[in-house]
Amino acid sequence: MELAESKRWWHELRKFPADTGMVANSLGFVLGIGVLFLLPSLPSLWPIFLLALVQAALAWRLPLLRPLAYFGFGLLWAWVHVCAVLCEPFPDQFLRQDLELTGRIASLPGEAEGGVRFLFRVEHAHSDGRDIGFHGLVRLSWYLDAPVLSVGERWRLTTRLKPPHGFANPGGFDYERWLFQQGVKATGYVRKADRNQRLDTGPGTFVIDRWRQGLRERIGEMLGGSVGEALTRALVLGDRSGLGPEQWEVLTRTGTNHLIAISGLHVGLVAAFLFFFSRRVWSHSGRLTQMIAAPRAGAIAALAGAVAYSALAGFAVSTQRALVMLAVVLGAVVLSRTLRPAGGILLALVGVLILDPKAVLSFGFWLSFGAVALLLYALGQRLAVGGFWNKWGRAQWAVALGLLPLLLLLFGRASLIAPVVNLIAVPLFSLVVLPVVLAATLLSMTSGLELPLTLTSWMLEEGYRLLESLSEWTWAAASLSRRPNWAWVAAFSAVLLLLAPRGLPGRWLGLVFLLPLVLVRTPAPGIGEAEFTLLDVGQGLAAVVQTRGHALVYDTGPRFPSGFNTGAAVLLPFLRHEGIGHIDTLVISHGDRDHAGGYSGLNGKIAIGRIIGGEPREITGTNAGSCVAGDAWIWDAVNFELLYPAAAGLEGNDSSCVLRVSTSGDEASVLLTGDIGTGAEGALVAEWGERLESTVLVAGHHGSDRSTGVDFLEAVAPRFVLYAAGFANRFGFPATAVRERVAVRGAAQIDTASAGATAFRLGTTGIKGPRMYRKERARLWTHREQGAGERAP
Repeated sequence: MELAESKRWWHELRKFPADTGMVANSLGFVLGIGVLFLLPSLPSLWPIFLLALVQAALAWRLPLLRPLAYFGFGLLWAWVHVCAVLCEPFPDQFLRQDLELTGRIASLPGEAEGGVRFLFRVEHAHSDGRDIGFHGLVRLSWYLDAPVLSVGERWRLTTRLKPPHGFANPGGFDYERWLFQQGVKATGYVRKADRNQRLDTGPGTFVIDRWRQGLRERIGEMLGGSVGEALTRALVLGDRSGLGPEQWEVLTRTGTNHLIAISGLHVGLVAAFLFFFSRRVWSHSGRLTQMIAAPRAGAIAALAGAVAYSALAGFAVSTQRALVMLAVVLGAVVLSRTLRPAGGILLALVGVLILDPKAVLSFGFWLSFGAVALLLYALGQRLAVGGFWNKWGRAQWAVALGLLPLLLLLFGRASLIAPVVNLIAVPLFSLVVLPVVLAATLLSMTSGLELPLTLTSWMLEEGYRLLESLSEWTWAAASLSRRPNWAWVAAFSAVLLLLAPRGLPGRWLGLVFLLPLVLVRTPAPGIGEAEFTLLDVGQGLAAVVQTRGHALVYDTGPRFPSGFNTGAAVLLPFLRHEGIGHIDTLVISHGDRDHAGGYSGLNGKIAIGRIIGGEPREITGTNAGSCVAGDAWIWDAVNFELLYPAAAGLEGNDSSCVLRVSTSGDEASVLLTGDIGTGAEGALVAEWGERLESTVLVAGHHGSDRSTGVDFLEAVAPRFVLYAAGFANRFGFPATAVRERVAVRGAAQIDTASAGATAFRLGTTGIKGPRMYRKERARLWTHREQGAGERAP
């Protein structure tokens, strides 16, 4: 049987697909789109247009070159869509200025930090009564006295905007890419002003979204803010705003996050039910079958139902992908065409990218098409053996194993219990949970009875509690640090071998090819070397020092009232990315929220050894010690020494721990000063004098003009001065006076808002760097502040 299966698989593979021209042209188009999104910046139109024109002319003469023409078309098509977002950006000169916007609310308003957050489609933007020519989609927050808002309403709002800008750190979430995918040109907040006015209560073109908001409010009235309500909203409306980081962590660790919110799976289930149900009902009527064949009727009903269900999700990107794939498959049924599975995938792929080329930036895009391709590769054209559970188990194994390298590459971690959990959860969800949720919602909305929806909510909460208990297992999920490119190539090759038919020679080599992914480790600094990274946490501070076998974290960044925590969102992903599973010493310079707030995001999620701080009593839930000058230690021939405060018990900014890290012979060094002011700097100069001299200085208090004084700079004599400051922060840090003082010294100046995470390698022969993450990983959507970044003398 194994030999027969292998021969059949190989025979089909050789025929795949029959129309090689269609395959080559499709891949050329897809490749053209992908190449544009790999560029560091958007090129001008004319080179793209001329390239496409030349390639089309060559393809006209030489048909074999048609894939090149399609490549040019893909490049041009992607450029047009990208230009719609990037060619008319928000002007930087209007930062920190009041702007009066007129437009419509373009999304369901969601809760945010004691207010509401929503998308706003700008029709006109005025500064001091003058139209600045800016329009498009912006993301706004309304904090103070926010009224009840409805999607589609037309408003005049006084706002302050800034270009799309997020943190830029290794292993971190790319917020700027996410905003770019949504077509957002700026973010900001609504100011309290008398001219804020609702101009029109009608929905405009947002009729469906207005209906969705009404349904969401009705569900909220019935269920009252529970986890069950959040899950119900996600499954019925695709609205995931009620799910917090804790809930997403549970779903991610159990590998069930794909079951929440309307996605391709949900749309496919609804379409499949309507197809088989409609076909069966239709086939019982001879008159109807004479008008149109039952399979065609089922396909039409399925596609109509899929469109309706996708409308519930506001035609989110994931549902658009599913609709295109269903349109390809069901269209073949309606037109009585035979569609090879591989050809169907390619048509769907091209269709999705024609609809929205930016879809290639979505991780869900790769996971969706990857899962379908893996199922066809692993199970297609195989001999049928066993019953339902055997086939279902093979399908789960194919998806789990096949997507494992992709999940680790995209997210840096994956659920280990997902195959077992989904083996039961997916059929249970498909056959029971989703139909019950939809039926209960429909019944409650039409009859006014709360009981069906209440019982459904209770069922979802109980299921969530079970997942929560499973997620608490320490081995439920695994994280993976960065790996070299060749290890990923080996891993994907391993998957293809392991999922090949059992009779294929050399299939066992797949296990060998997986070994680099497990055994290869992130390169650590050598003995006597240290890697110093100042992370980009906005208006706050977080830094990591890594030696050969130890890790120190200095400050944890801010925590915000909304619950967003840079300890969990920035610092922890960075440590995982670098392969750091244990913090030997955590230094929290003092108790201010922008330095200590992120600790709650680390606590309990990574092993921490010693904790010391300038205000240890402010670090709740720990037996933290105090920073005291003179405390020194050596890790792997790298020196660590606390220089301040002289005694414990100080409060406020001047209680900050001052730490100096240096290599042997003082060839390279870093000085971290927390938030100390010029008074504490004077005490340091008096006590330590020339011993303060350091290659890199992290400026005190984010570059405040009350820190980094002339005498202190004279004593430290840095080659590089780093500012841990947020983009367009309201304090204006780093202050102009500080920049001027540093410029006189001739030191290079780098701020995290413009450079992102900034790293140096401290060695026995000097220092290497800086490596600025925002510059190294620049893409089309990466925001570049005008006239900022690295400032050399």
